[in-house]
Amino acid sequence: MAKLEEFKMEGTDLEVTEEMLKAFEEQGYILVRGLLSEEELTKVKHVLEDSDLVSTHGYGIPDSSGRMPKMVLWRAPGSDVTGMICRCEKIVTTSEKLLGGEVYHYSSKLMMKEPLIGGKQEWHQDYGYWYQNGLLTPDALSVFVAVDKCTKANGCLQILPGSHKCGRIEHKMVSGQTGADLDRVAELCKQLPLTHVEMDAGDALFFHSNVLHMSDPNDSNDRRWALIMAYNRASNNPVERLAAPFPRYTPTVKVPNSAILSCTNVSDFSGKAFLNPMDDKTVKADTNKQGNLQKA
Repeated sequence: MAKLEEFKMEGTDLEVTEEMLKAFEEQGYILVRGLLSEEELTKVKHVLEDSDLVSTHGYGIPDSSGRMPKMVLWRAPGSDVTGMICRCEKIVTTSEKLLGGEVYHYSSKLMMKEPLIGGKQEWHQDYGYWYQNGLLTPDALSVFVAVDKCTKANGCLQILPGSHKCGRIEHKMVSGQTGADLDRVAELCKQLPLTHVEMDAGDALFFHSNVLHMSDPNDSNDRRWALIMAYNRASNNPVERLAAPFPRYTPTVKVPNSAILSCTNVSDFSGKAFLNPMDDKTVKADTNKQGNLQKA
């Protein structure tokens, strides 16, 4: 297994070092251990598990086997605890430094793989999706924050480090998902080190929009939930006629990291602009098969 480019959160702020910038440029990602503290993570779980967010807004996206990961996607941060995470400095400012300029919140989602039934995420680049929504360049990234421990057994992320240098690969629909050309992926797997990104709850992976990644189904007895926040360079404003239903440039008002713990809103999700999956041209959602969503 390839050695992960990993760093550790020290204190309450995240300093982006030259080593981090070099790793992101060369490998397309950095892994930050302990980005969310145990106290912050407890608060996030309270919001996700003890509200109607999942039951009201969740849907499945079938994989090639007919199983499905489930998700909730929103396009504006909102004012609840998850909104503070979307806007906090240790995520937004870090994203700006990695991408070399101002960013704005493009979307956030809760990805859910339930024990024994959670489906896989097919090989893809995030830009394979976002290209269809009018982004002219891949100057964007995602931040995958583990809500639960992510292991090989429960379907952790797998990435091809350095694959962001290959440019955009052709994508097509694979069941309900947008997936990369598997012949091209197979060739890249011969040259790039397939890497399993096992994470503890609270760890975060920042990765470039052209990094190829996938995840296997969850065949374990452990739930695998993750928050994934996407940021686009302000200078990369999507083509207006193609952008919908995702946002064009809207300034993101950053908040201090302390806002996560000081936020008292755990149930009012007004302003988050939840995505109706029927409006998303990059997936074919299943809104009927919700399955049994398990709390921790």
